[in-house]
Amino acid sequence: MGNSRFLVSDGFYEFFEELLPERVNTHRFGGGRPRRSDRDCLNGILFVLRTGCQWKALDATGICPGSTAHDRFQEWEQAGVFEKLFHRAAKRYDELIGLDWSFLSLDGAMTKAPLGGGKNRPQPHRPRKKRDEAQPAGRRRRHSVVGICGGCERERHVPGRR
Repeated sequence: MGNSRFLVSDGFYEFFEELLPERVNTHRFGGGRPRRSDRDCLNGILFVLRTGCQWKALDATGICPGSTAHDRFQEWEQAGVFEKLFHRAAKRYDELIGLDWSFLSLDGAMTKAPLGGGKNRPQPHRPRKKRDEAQPAGRRRRHSVVGICGGCERERHVPGRR
């Protein structure tokens, strides 16, 4: 396979495999099609994430069917596998090499921007355009008045009025 540079190493897969949830067979009769290996699906997921290709384009690589990889990606995402992987990998990196947090800072504000303007901003000097101000040439006037029904010339029936 020409995609060997995109395949995960044995060491990484062992590191990742411990995070996977226990698989439960959901087939109604307990059988079904054999499940694609988690390693093949991980290779496919990482290929898509590295290259940015579409899931269906994964079919042409021979790594794993795109729909299978996408289903497994969603399953693992819902189970929190990738978040656990991030935390575990950061911890492992800190143990081996060390993380230097001194250059990082966290800032946040939930306030209004100081120059964002207020609710009482200056109004424009010209009047706003009203609906149907200018009539299209050769057309009948549109009726937006409630007393006239559906654009026809017939008036709406009002009780007590003739």
